[in-house]
Amino acid sequence: MTMAGDGYFLYHSIGQYPGKATDMAAAMADFSVAWGSANDAQWGYALGKRQEFIAQWSALIGAANGTLTTTENVTASLYSLMGSLPRNTLTGKKVLVAGDCFPSVHFLLAGLAPRLGFELVTVPLRQGATWAEDEDIIGHWGPDVGVALLTWVSSTSSHRSDIAALVAHGHAQGSVIGVDITQAAGLLPFDVAKPEVDFAISTSLKWMCGAPGAGILYVKPDLIGICAPEFRGWFSQPDPFSWDFDAFAYAPDIRRFDNGTPGVVAALASLPAMHWLMAQDRAALLAHNRRLGAQVLAGVDALGLALASPRKESERGGSIMVRLPDTVAAADVLGAFRAADIFADARGQVLRLSPGVMTTDAGVSRMLKALGEALAQ
Repeated sequence: MTMAGDGYFLYHSIGQYPGKATDMAAAMADFSVAWGSANDAQWGYALGKRQEFIAQWSALIGAANGTLTTTENVTASLYSLMGSLPRNTLTGKKVLVAGDCFPSVHFLLAGLAPRLGFELVTVPLRQGATWAEDEDIIGHWGPDVGVALLTWVSSTSSHRSDIAALVAHGHAQGSVIGVDITQAAGLLPFDVAKPEVDFAISTSLKWMCGAPGAGILYVKPDLIGICAPEFRGWFSQPDPFSWDFDAFAYAPDIRRFDNGTPGVVAALASLPAMHWLMAQDRAALLAHNRRLGAQVLAGVDALGLALASPRKESERGGSIMVRLPDTVAAADVLGAFRAADIFADARGQVLRLSPGVMTTDAGVSRMLKALGEALAQ
């Protein structure tokens, strides 16, 4: 007999925790009652919940009051930030990303480059590699780099960048430094001040266990002051109800990165997960992931599969990715997994395995057995 969720390995995509469905349903029911009541309390309730979401995220990553706001996703966060920077930060400069960055942000930057006048530099992966090496990123990073967007943990290899070393180098070059923390936020500790980064972007999916559409943007206080977001609206002002067309002014804090009427439903739906996460012993959650990860690693080694992730725990996020042989269809492996109540995914021939809080030893054993049988077909 299996326990619900004991074979769940999709924490790199959608995180789960015990009681999540019930918690989300209760939160949405409360919202429905508040929003559907014929009174004048709707916005006070909704914006209060949004602020609660902001406060939870701020506490998680050490963001000071007035430095973090909501967005729809990491791409929207990056667009808002890039369109706000002083033109001399970008015009005639380079924007640096790694070849294993999340594709969506690369699509955005490639489109923005001609209009904003920067050259997009993508650090290539070495032949046969699945992640960009930190030393190669540093090798491409000179004083002509206006902005660097670092990937903390890669979604395709689980490689964990040495953010401290990269940020130290970037500061010496005078670059604006941002970090996409999506693939490890909620599992590995991250503090926007240690080392100090200029901006950070994420969503509330994956290890955060939240809902889609609940993105965040953090911007360092002294950078906020020189930013003028082109994606602006009535909520970008100190007083959203100042409707004089000729008197627009940016709010002095992160609110200047808001624009039109803020979406609150995704943040509200993610709040139960945020409260659950903040109440946990997060060191214990990480230890659980590491212990099960070691079992996964030993099992795939025994099956003779090649790793697509770093072997060293200190160089990895919470996932272990392995290369399936070209003779084995990834879809067939995933189908065998589903038949055994195992849930994972693949990017091409790379199988992604992420054990989380609900995954158990028995689930790992069942996954490895199903994997071995699929490989033997």
